[in-house]
Amino acid sequence: MSGPYRDSAIVLRTYKLGEADRIVVLMTAVHGKVRAVAKGVRKTTSRYGGRLEPLSHVALQLHEGRNLDVVNQAETIDHFRPLRDDLDRLTRGVALLEVVDQIAQEREPNPRLYQMLLGALRTLAADPSPLLVPAFYWKVLAADGVAPELDRCVNCGSDEPLVSFDLGEGGVLCRSCRRGVAISPETIDLLRRILGGDMLAALRQPVTDASHEVSLLATRAMEHHLERRLRTLTL
Repeated sequence: MSGPYRDSAIVLRTYKLGEADRIVVLMTAVHGKVRAVAKGVRKTTSRYGGRLEPLSHVALQLHEGRNLDVVNQAETIDHFRPLRDDLDRLTRGVALLEVVDQIAQEREPNPRLYQMLLGALRTLAADPSPLLVPAFYWKVLAADGVAPELDRCVNCGSDEPLVSFDLGEGGVLCRSCRRGVAISPETIDLLRRILGGDMLAALRQPVTDASHEVSLLATRAMEHHLERRLRTLTL
């Protein structure tokens, strides 16, 4: 049965509805991805229109509907002002939102993805590491069950030397099996650190050629998994 409920959420995106309303796409803590109507928020007299912008972390009261829920109340938890005041951080923040919007399923609870996104936004606001977005992509892929094989050749099982990475195969390959793109030992080590629980230390390291390789592979791997190009990265 439909009815009122409360949840916290991160606003992923919005679009106009009619002359004064807006549809808000939310990643909620409990209910998964939710689409809701925020009525009258485009009016200058709206009480909470500015609280329902992409990147906002909000506490909501909603009413469940047949197709779209309705936002009855919205309170700001965190506006992530450092992201909004810096174009580079803003672009990377929106890149996080785009991937979560594509990965999350409507009405399918995914508290882990919600917490991952919230943690990534907080980290981006505090310390804008160039590796944060690609590291987030790799962690999301792993959580979605498609972590790459990094310890041995994904084709023959050989331990080393591992010299290439192939998206179709799903990991690294040895010299005999190599295909895809060349990958350095430093890049493999950095990927292992990101996916093996040492991500915060990896984010603090200086930018290197391995960082660039990890970033490029992260984008390709995510687009391969989603079977579409990421719009945000063209910015």
